[in-house]
Amino acid sequence: MSIVAAYVVPHPPLIIPAVGRGEERAIQHTIDAYEEVARRIAAHAPDTIVVVSPHAPAFYDCFHVSTGDAAHGDMGNFGAWDASMTVPYDQQYASAVSACARGRGVPICGSGMHDGELDHATFVPLYFVNEQYGGYQLVRAGLSGLAAADHRELGRCIAEAARDLNRTTVLIASGDLSHKLKADGPYGYAPEGPVFDRDVTRLLDAGDLEGLFHYDGAFLEEAAECGLRSFQIMAGALDGLACTHELLSYEGPFGVGYAVAAFEVKGAQGDNAVQAAVDEEADVRETLDEAAEARVDPFVALARRAVEAYVRTGRPLALPDGLPPELVDQRAGVFVSLHERGDLRGCIGTIDASTACVAEEIIRNGALAASEDPRFAPVREDELDALSYSVDVLFPAMPVSSLDELNPTCWGVIVEKGSRRGLLLPDLEGVDTVEDQVAIAKRKAGIHPGDNDVELYRFEVVRHDRGGEARCD
Repeated sequence: MSIVAAYVVPHPPLIIPAVGRGEERAIQHTIDAYEEVARRIAAHAPDTIVVVSPHAPAFYDCFHVSTGDAAHGDMGNFGAWDASMTVPYDQQYASAVSACARGRGVPICGSGMHDGELDHATFVPLYFVNEQYGGYQLVRAGLSGLAAADHRELGRCIAEAARDLNRTTVLIASGDLSHKLKADGPYGYAPEGPVFDRDVTRLLDAGDLEGLFHYDGAFLEEAAECGLRSFQIMAGALDGLACTHELLSYEGPFGVGYAVAAFEVKGAQGDNAVQAAVDEEADVRETLDEAAEARVDPFVALARRAVEAYVRTGRPLALPDGLPPELVDQRAGVFVSLHERGDLRGCIGTIDASTACVAEEIIRNGALAASEDPRFAPVREDELDALSYSVDVLFPAMPVSSLDELNPTCWGVIVEKGSRRGLLLPDLEGVDTVEDQVAIAKRKAGIHPGDNDVELYRFEVVRHDRGGEARCD
């Protein structure tokens, strides 16, 4: 046998319930995708699981491949000593990988350094695997400071060893994406971070593994990525194999990008069982999507139609017939927001009505959110299925005389000084106080934070999303 599947997974320690203590629910899509990967691995019933880990011993000029009988790991460093495991190493397989690499001029480091200790980037994926499957042996490989071509070659040796030893093998490429997605995240923000994550998730979703080898080193350093070299080793292991490809999830709520992707080798052992699991998952998703579609809010449905029409044709959507009265008989300012797998993908709005009715406002601003938001590249057609929408309809603004009349959960705020005007919608994540809300609105208007000689207005918003209409009373 050979490589039967490969999976890209992240390794946040808090995804382990004993560590997260409830915080892991913020990355539920990642958890769901991880559980799906574990089910697929169990269906393949591999003899050996190869984990490529950024946190295994790493060296500038060689690769570490762990040796020994077994390794123990736990989450004690993260306050959860009871979360532990011991896994046996596949010594013959590890030796075969090392011999192949050396034969091809790829240096392998001597063993003995932390071979018996599992790092968290290995522990986390095996935690999910162990909930579904046991009886495998482990090969653990680290990364190096060598060229991308050397990482590809190590991956080829992993596949060659599987063939030579007749091992049914699954490879797990452990690695987070950028660590610089949010200013309030643990590593801060860099504009290269979101760009890197969008590009890598696009490559994984398209199965374009060759694209993983064409990044500039300075760009990668600014993006503070973690897993690219793991993914390059995976790409080498899959060289020449016909695979399906699927991006199962992507999230970045804590300022670090988490992607889960699956590559199933066509015709591999366990393929029928894996396909059955995939089909079952797809049937469940389709049923849920159909039920949700039946409940979709007409404001959201119109925003989706407007964006999809503009992205596909380059022309605004014509005003549809048969819209409900609240869309065609009223005028108001409207904000249309697009999200892709939980992260903002575009938002454009108007404070006051600029068209004949709310429906036309949605059509106009939906197209602009997809194409003219200066923070993002225009939405591509291949992204449309991943987008979710919300529509905020603004009531007329009312002047207020003090901060006591504001509430960041229920009221939006407008700050004015002369010709400068900044607006912030209500109920935004991370905006918990009136002072925060006003300060951000000042920054948006270009008003100095300490300048209190400003005019304040509040406005009510009715938010429409997949859950329907919501307003503050």
